[in-house]
Amino acid sequence: MSDSIKYVLDESRLPRFWYNICADLPQALPPVLHPGTHKPVGPDDLAPLFPMALIAQEVSAEREIEIPGPVRDVYRQWRPTPLYRARRLEAALQTPARIYYKYEGVSPAGSHKPNTAVAQAFYNKEAGVKKLVTETGAGQWGSSLAFAGALFGIEVQVFMVRVSYDQKPYRRALMETYGARCIASPSTETRSGRAILERNPKHTGSLGIAISEAVEVAAQRDDTKYALGSVLNHVLLHQTVIGQEAIAQLEMAGDFPDVIVGCTGGGSNFAGIVLPFLGAQLRGGRKMRIVAVEPAACPSLTRGRYAYDFGDTAHLTPLTKMHTLGSTFTPPGFHAGGLRYHGMAPLVSHLKTLGLIEAVAYPQVAVFDAGVQFARAEGIVPAPEANHAVKGAIDEAIRCREDGVARTILFNLCGHGHFDMQAYIDYFAGRLTDHSYSEEELAMALAGLPAVAEPA
Repeated sequence: MSDSIKYVLDESRLPRFWYNICADLPQALPPVLHPGTHKPVGPDDLAPLFPMALIAQEVSAEREIEIPGPVRDVYRQWRPTPLYRARRLEAALQTPARIYYKYEGVSPAGSHKPNTAVAQAFYNKEAGVKKLVTETGAGQWGSSLAFAGALFGIEVQVFMVRVSYDQKPYRRALMETYGARCIASPSTETRSGRAILERNPKHTGSLGIAISEAVEVAAQRDDTKYALGSVLNHVLLHQTVIGQEAIAQLEMAGDFPDVIVGCTGGGSNFAGIVLPFLGAQLRGGRKMRIVAVEPAACPSLTRGRYAYDFGDTAHLTPLTKMHTLGSTFTPPGFHAGGLRYHGMAPLVSHLKTLGLIEAVAYPQVAVFDAGVQFARAEGIVPAPEANHAVKGAIDEAIRCREDGVARTILFNLCGHGHFDMQAYIDYFAGRLTDHSYSEEELAMALAGLPAVAEPA
């Protein structure tokens, strides 16, 4: 059985710019709306939450945005990340497909999230911000922002979704090691958290609730800002270093993807691998299929409605047009906590609406089956979230075997599972089950979407 082949770029090939696909879209994104007036928001509306540099990136239409020197200096600790040809997995699947995976688990925090955490911490430090408040699901984002806060001397407070707080104590410990304070959400520390607990003292939490708590705290002090690990344009922008590197690495391999697969929860790692390739396609380059894989228990792209909705449960955020399950929807407590969000990034949702990407949803046990098969072939234990991309890539490879066609498949292995071993313990013990959400709760959440007249 052949070994996997690793393609590593020289440090000099570290991207100098983030790529902004908004410059190449055939149709502009729908505007973000003020929740009170339903008019497009301006910079002043976002200033209580973000520094102006990030607000400028959020609304930018420039194709390339220069990566600041101090951010690139930190990136050099783990970037460029390796691209692997998964020959052992190919052999195990008996497929003619060529499977490549970009491995983001080599970062200090073990995932792709530091790509934006470092950038956000830098811009907040430049703006004189003393404290950042955020939410986290599985803990990948919280630990990444804690790492970045330690580098730039910024205090970090993290509201971690209660079910993941209980499932993943080592993620919590990692955040605390970096100096952050980690709080189970919903909590008694905010008005929105207390309101949830009054109705249900045993609430398992959701990313929407944790976002409400973080936004509430951030808005109370001038020296405190909010940081988000996915969904927003500037977050997806920072992740495009992944795809830019992958393009150069596949050139080294003399190959190009026919299919790109990525797991989707809020959309950041998916966008990171996909957008540079898709941008080249939109500018007249080679076409490919792009497949977004999401959990069947939180299927925003495949079951959600494309509509304006709040990004949080307490309705403190602006309204964005996205595929949503409704801001009050609470997904069941499956292990891929980073994918338990009611909405999808507006940019990713827009790409789906334009027909530029496909979406598929898988149940929990099937994605762990795929993750274990991958680990036994390639030696890397994926995070539960990354297992969705692994499952999608394996299914594409099997399709190649059945069709007798040797397609090239690329996916983003967005993080390792070293802090998620309880999920694997549950899997091997037969305790891991396929969660189903309440159709009644979903219907109620969708019925509660805000009534918004589409801007002219």
